[in-house]
Amino acid sequence: MSSQPRPADEAASADAASEVHPEVHPEVHPVDEILPPGRMLVASLQHVASMYAGAVSVPLVVAVAAKMSPGDTAVLMGGSLLMAGIATLLQTLGIGNFIGSRLPFVNGVSFAGVGVMLTIITTQGGVEAGMPVVFGAIIVSSVFGFLVSSYFSRLVRFFPPVVTGSVITLIGVSLIPVAYDWIVDDSPSGTPQPGSIGLAGATVLVMLLLQRFTRGFLKQISMLFAMIFGTLLAIPMGLADFSKLDDAALVGIPSPLHFGAPEFNIPAIISMCVVMLVILTESTADMIALGKIVDKEVDEKTIARGLRADALGSALSPLFNAFHASAFAQNIGLVVISKVRSRFVVALSGAILVLIGLSPATAALISVVPMPVLAAVSLFLFGSIAVSGIQTLLQADLHRGDNALIVVVTLGAGLAPALSDGFYDAFPAWAQIVLGSGISTGCLLAVALNLAFNHFGGKASSAEPEPAVTH
Repeated sequence: MSSQPRPADEAASADAASEVHPEVHPEVHPVDEILPPGRMLVASLQHVASMYAGAVSVPLVVAVAAKMSPGDTAVLMGGSLLMAGIATLLQTLGIGNFIGSRLPFVNGVSFAGVGVMLTIITTQGGVEAGMPVVFGAIIVSSVFGFLVSSYFSRLVRFFPPVVTGSVITLIGVSLIPVAYDWIVDDSPSGTPQPGSIGLAGATVLVMLLLQRFTRGFLKQISMLFAMIFGTLLAIPMGLADFSKLDDAALVGIPSPLHFGAPEFNIPAIISMCVVMLVILTESTADMIALGKIVDKEVDEKTIARGLRADALGSALSPLFNAFHASAFAQNIGLVVISKVRSRFVVALSGAILVLIGLSPATAALISVVPMPVLAAVSLFLFGSIAVSGIQTLLQADLHRGDNALIVVVTLGAGLAPALSDGFYDAFPAWAQIVLGSGISTGCLLAVALNLAFNHFGGKASSAEPEPAVTH
């Protein structure tokens, strides 16, 4: 009888089997797994449904606040969906070993630049003069982001939770008044009408009911379903206008540089570079969190590749009338809920977004959503951003007076433009571009105060709590 193989013999046998049978390989990591077609398609559609409302909200916010025509609004939304898909493909599939985190990472239009973009449009005198300046600033700031991506991981220590939490909270809170303005703008009298308020309330109620009593896919698309319900409810109320669909083609390539050639304005570029730093910070945090969720190491090289994908997508976006691209945190939550970790699922969702972006009729369909309905949905989105910032602040040591002061000053100064119209009107136009965006002002203040209190002058690091004061 032959003796039982020893461990060394087993290893040799395994090596021999690998040579004889090349198909024997180490198990594929779930992130790199290719699922069966049916399961992959359903999982991809869930990702699209989860981020769709957020992807079109930024162009809608900008278009409505700037009083753009329905045609221009459809162009912005189509371009944003197209570039969200391309940026997602860059992030999940990558280019060589230089671009793309190769994680199940959905990209879309960032809310961080909304305040800056609206300020630029206002100070430039409207859409015609303002949009080329917006796109020029996005291009330059994105190139800046691409160049600093390799070094940004070394700068992350200047963006601890007290800074990022303050800025993210500020983004959400400063956008909330925009939603209420939409309900006012829906009324010719400039005063909110009971019908508009009721329509917004009914939309909110539907979202709450779906979130409370449904699960899985239906819960993920509750926001989209509420938009459809609110629009249908608005028809008998005379608050829905479907004439915007008359001239929309079913298929069409977005016209490059629809608003004209980019223009380069120094104050606008400075403000957008601040926005880019915020985006890089958010994306870094999201990559680290996603790496832990999918059990895949996220090192400095992975972060740098992911940030380059964000920056490259953002730099290309203005060519197709879209804005900065960044990570969508809600899709990270979907990875947790669905347990599907494959980056190829998310890549397929990116391809679906590209196809949707090539359909002007689809973009125009979203533009018919009545303003009160859009306001209701946006309240959830903007509020979710603020809550995300608060959750980040909970990681900071706010028992320290210095850290609490950073939050107070950031929010206090950053909310001035949102809560007081024309607060900086007496300042020169170049200064209004920087100061008129509370997000830019708040971010600069948060970073400066963090440096002053937690880095310079021998102060303790913000990660080190001060001794408790007893009484």
